[in-house]
Amino acid sequence: MRIAPPIRLLATVFAILPLAAAAQDFPSKPITFIVPFAAGSATDQLGRAIGQGVAEHSGQSVVIENKPGASAMIGAQTAARAAADGYTVLITTNTTQAANEHLYKTLPYDPVKDFAPITLLGKGGQIMVVNPSSQAKSVTEFLALAKKSPGKLSFGSGSSSSRIAGELLQQMTGVQLLHVPYKSNPLAVTDLLGGQIDMMITDSATGLPQVTAGKLRALGFTGNERSPLAPDLPTIAEAGVPGYEMGYWFGAYVPAGTPDAVVAKLNELLIKATQGTAAKHFYQSTGTAPATSTPQELAAFQQGESRKWGEIIEKAGIKPE
Repeated sequence: MRIAPPIRLLATVFAILPLAAAAQDFPSKPITFIVPFAAGSATDQLGRAIGQGVAEHSGQSVVIENKPGASAMIGAQTAARAAADGYTVLITTNTTQAANEHLYKTLPYDPVKDFAPITLLGKGGQIMVVNPSSQAKSVTEFLALAKKSPGKLSFGSGSSSSRIAGELLQQMTGVQLLHVPYKSNPLAVTDLLGGQIDMMITDSATGLPQVTAGKLRALGFTGNERSPLAPDLPTIAEAGVPGYEMGYWFGAYVPAGTPDAVVAKLNELLIKATQGTAAKHFYQSTGTAPATSTPQELAAFQQGESRKWGEIIEKAGIKPE
């Protein structure tokens, strides 16, 4: 039987009403933040800080679920397959959303089609660190050691930002290093502390506390300007590799198909959370610059970042695994 236009319109209205009501009441139960990196990582620290703010503003608790491994693909896949109701949020970085698609032949998720963007959460730089027992006391000294023994010195990485920073260093200087992958940067730092690897370039949130404690030696900063938390530490460009620059960013996503009204509510909650006490402490203590956006702005930013990371990876000669 053919439904008359007025009846069809009413059917559409009645179908939309439950979604609108659900969005108006959102959130009505705890929210889960999936972090695709290990506890203690920069993303984990930010996720917990943002979660605290969301809980304060929404009245609902936020559960942090760490899903590290496979270059953050395990966590991203878990989030992509969650119910599209707004109660599962992926707190992630350029690793899952811009770099992995160029580093691997196949992914268990689509960084664009499987997610709805919510907002940017921050941008930051990394530090190049070695064990205090290393002979290298500067970037140029480390490069000199690497040139003497091609392929013998190793660098660890627990994220695409960390890995590509090391690959870019090799590309721009002609040195050959042995890459050692880890599930997350804190695990790589542990091995650097133990002398199992020779160097890594890690996020400031993970590396700076070890430098301050005297357990690691910082050689350079990846940003185009010195970190406000380590003003005496030269940029890698200043320290002997002109033009070197590499950063990272954080963002929040939900599974594709999440109602627009719920995405808008989450956008509002997360942006408020970035202005909270816990988030401000994270930004100030790690040298991360606060950055927020509309969902549409994050989608456009991600597209540009994917193109940029793809170019860097291609120029570095990295073949998809």
